[in-house]
This record gives sequence, structure tokens and C-alpha cells, in this order.
Amino acid sequence: METISEKEDAITQSVSQRYAKAVTNGEEMCCPTGYNHEDLGKFIPEAVLKVSYGCGTPVGLSTVQPGEVVLDIGSGGGIDCFEASRKVGATGKVIGIDMTDEMLSLARTHAPTVAKNLGYPASNVDFRKGFADAMPVDGDQVDLIISNCVINLAPDKKKVFQEMYRVLQPGGRFTISDIVADQPIPQYMIHDSAKWGDCLSGALTIQDYWGGLRDAGFQGLHQVTVIPWRVIDGIHFVSVTLTGYKTAVAASSAAPAFATLTGPFSQAKDELGTIFHRGAPQQVDEQTVQLLSLPPYKDHFVIADRPMALTNQDPRLVVVLPEGTPCVWEGHFAILAGPFLSVSDDDGHQYRCGEPLEICSKTLKVLQHPQYQPSFGTINRARESVTAEPVICGTSTECC
Repeated sequence: METISEKEDAITQSVSQRYAKAVTNGEEMCCPTGYNHEDLGKFIPEAVLKVSYGCGTPVGLSTVQPGEVVLDIGSGGGIDCFEASRKVGATGKVIGIDMTDEMLSLARTHAPTVAKNLGYPASNVDFRKGFADAMPVDGDQVDLIISNCVINLAPDKKKVFQEMYRVLQPGGRFTISDIVADQPIPQYMIHDSAKWGDCLSGALTIQDYWGGLRDAGFQGLHQVTVIPWRVIDGIHFVSVTLTGYKTAVAASSAAPAFATLTGPFSQAKDELGTIFHRGAPQQVDEQTVQLLSLPPYKDHFVIADRPMALTNQDPRLVVVLPEGTPCVWEGHFAILAGPFLSVSDDDGHQYRCGEPLEICSKTLKVLQHPQYQPSFGTINRARESVTAEPVICGTSTECC
């Protein structure tokens, strides 16, 4: 009987062989991405562009500052590393990790050309052979981790998340694109080696993906983009780009601090387990202040050195009420994608991070509001067109 370790090794070998063949046969892996080949072609050779795979563009590179260190997990032919090279400048550094010799050879071959095209005296990209769950990188060395539909392919994602946390320096962040599913992957799909290379068999649910990252120590987890991809046997696979942070150790402070939730949620629980009620100030410690100062949180709070209650007349308070009209059940499910562990809206729905919740048409409109939309993804599980009659929301309809 095959052991777990042997099964993981077989999966890794199968995926590596498939990507190695793709260098020569041009097979598309995962789902097409939205790279701007016209722009990238100004400094990246065509041989690299044509073997670029993934499920999202490396949007995290828009946050890069000159001189930073960027790590690309699963660097392939090098496209994301070369774009990172342009962003960090000649004083920065880029590390690309890949397990496939053919991909590494291609990337290394064209690295000098890219450096020359960028006007650098030498390449600032270091391509290393390695695995996502055992990275050949020293700890606390990296400012930003990027990865494009690669962690999905790793059998042991818990180790990958731990490695990501290890190599990032305090204050560092990651922005990765990957394929996730709305429900656990069944065994018949997990044991289908071909579907591993298709980014299907290795997909985690959002709940498990976010949970694994939090268990590794990351905070401020939130989606940047979400794009529906495929539905197979009733399982919805979506491409998500998400960001998280390795926060520095919070300095102790004797000065009191108070945080007030501005909305749009009526109630929210942060990643440290603190529950906030909209408009009501709550005393918080320095660790919570640091958490709430991260980009995905800071627009939802007012932080002050004294209690600051917000009334309904305060322009900082955000309330998004549903329409007072009948609604229709159309098969939509909403998925909270962070940064909060759970939130409540003004109709009494409680959303838990990563857990699909069926919603009516009226609630769908609320979640499409600009104040709600960044925190949610939606899928439609209806397999046929819905002809349901409008209903008045209430406890009897299990709606609001």
C-alpha cells in the first residue's frame, strides 16, 4: 500500500513532468491569465512569454518599492520574476524557486537578456531549484512573496504556508493567486493525477486555505480579486488573488487606545477574536491596534486615544440597508473572504469566513454595494434557470 509520503512524491513528480513537457509542447496549464504581453514583450523574450501559466496576474507587484526583495514561488519560465526585477530596480533582488529543471533552464538562459533590456549591469534575479514546502531561502529575508497558481499544486500546503511565514521578514507581505473551491474536493478527484496539473485536485476550500495561512501566523488576510473559473460535478472552482501580512511584534504601550467600527457591518470579529459593534468604541491593546491598522481593516475603524462613539448622523458611520421589496431565491451563495472571521449585516445574516451562505436577490444587491463587495465572493449553485416567485423576506422564509 502506498504511503502518504509516497503519494505526495508521485503527485509532485507527475506535476513536474507535465510542466517540463509544456516548455516544448506549449500546453496551457491552469487557466489563462491577463498578462499584458505587449508591455512585457518590451524587455522579456518571447520564449518566456509563451510558457507563462497561472490563474492571475501578480497584482502584488504594484506595491513593490525599489530595493525590496521579492520571492516568487513556482517561478516557471520567469515572467513574474522579470516583472518584479523591473519593479525593484537594479538595487533590489528577486528570487525565483521552481522544481522543474526545464523551466529553470529557460529562465536562467534569458535572465541576462532581461537585465540588459532593463539597463542593469547584471541580473538581479536568482533562480533556485527547490520546493514550495522546503524553500532554499534564509529566514526573515523577503519583503514580498508572489505566487501564481502554484501552491495549489503542492500536496502539503500546511508546510508551504509555514515556509512562507519563515522566509518573510517582520512587516513583510504576500500576494498570491490560486484556485480554491466552494466545497471539499472528493477522493476520486484527489487521486486523479491528471487533475492535479489542471489545478483541480489540489484545491482547498476558502475556509481551509485562509485557515492554513492564519495557523501559520499571517494576519490581514483578504481577497484582492475573485473570478469564477470552472464548475465540475457541482464543485465551483474560482481564481482568487489574496494578500496577507507577517506583522512585527507589537510594542507594549501603557497609553489606552479605543477602536470604533464604522461599518458597513453591524458587527464584526477580527482575526484576534475581538468582537466590535458598529458605532460603539472599544478599548483595545497594542496588538489589536497594529492589526486594525493593516490595509484591509483600517477603512473600517476609527482609532483614537479616547472613546469615540459614532451616531447615525456621523458621516463616518456606514450603513447599507436592503431594499424594502420582495426578493427572489436565485441560487446565489455568498462567501466572506476576510479579513474578518465573521460579520453581520443589517438584515441579521451572519457570515463566517470561507463558509458559503445562501442569499436572496435582495441580499445579493447589498453585498454588491462598494462597501461590501471587497469582502465577498459570490457563486450560483443553481443548475437550471430559476423560476421562483418573489417572496416577502421574513423569518418564515428563512431569509432575513
